[in-house]
Amino acid sequence: MDRNNGSERWGVLFDLDGVLVDSEREYTRIWNRINDEFPTDVPNFAERIKGTTLDNILTLHYPDEQIRRRVEARLYEEEEKMVYDYCPGAHELLDDLKRNNIPMALFTSSNDLKMAHLYRDLPGIKDYFATIITGDQVSHSKPDPEGYLEAARRLNLPAGRWIVVEDSLQGVIAGERSGGSVLGVAGTIKSELLAPHCSKVVDTLEGVDTDFLHKLLK
Repeated sequence: MDRNNGSERWGVLFDLDGVLVDSEREYTRIWNRINDEFPTDVPNFAERIKGTTLDNILTLHYPDEQIRRRVEARLYEEEEKMVYDYCPGAHELLDDLKRNNIPMALFTSSNDLKMAHLYRDLPGIKDYFATIITGDQVSHSKPDPEGYLEAARRLNLPAGRWIVVEDSLQGVIAGERSGGSVLGVAGTIKSELLAPHCSKVVDTLEGVDTDFLHKLLK
């Protein structure tokens, strides 16, 4: 079925962690442990950094180069132990959008090293996306909309004719600033914090399909 043609063309731009891949709670635990070992004195540190690139985190919060290297090494050590799997409803939504010929892009703050691990665990995930943008490919971290604007450009979408699916506060703000509609997925962030920047907030992607998303378009 072709649900996407001509002036009605639209697309979906996905975040990764906490939206498609069930990893955000583990990342919260990892960053809490790192923050215990290398204190930043930032309240709710693990929550505050969600959605931002590793380079952004290291530059802003670890000015000492030796500490920065130790934090980065510890993060990679913990990431190697992780096993990636789909969030509830994510695989079904990707399949439904693919059946309906809706173009999809992935924009994640993750770097290329982590993505290589993801592809080992879920080798089919990259086949859903016409383009994938990682944190290594952007100059500005979320909440800057650069990554989502570039994803929309690569999909050749008309202005504002896209839906950003995000779970972090930084991410939904980036989606809002991109000019598209935003579906927030509440998980580690409370829905009331996401809602001011979203067209709709859901607890999980279970039951979300092409028709549901199409109704969110501005």
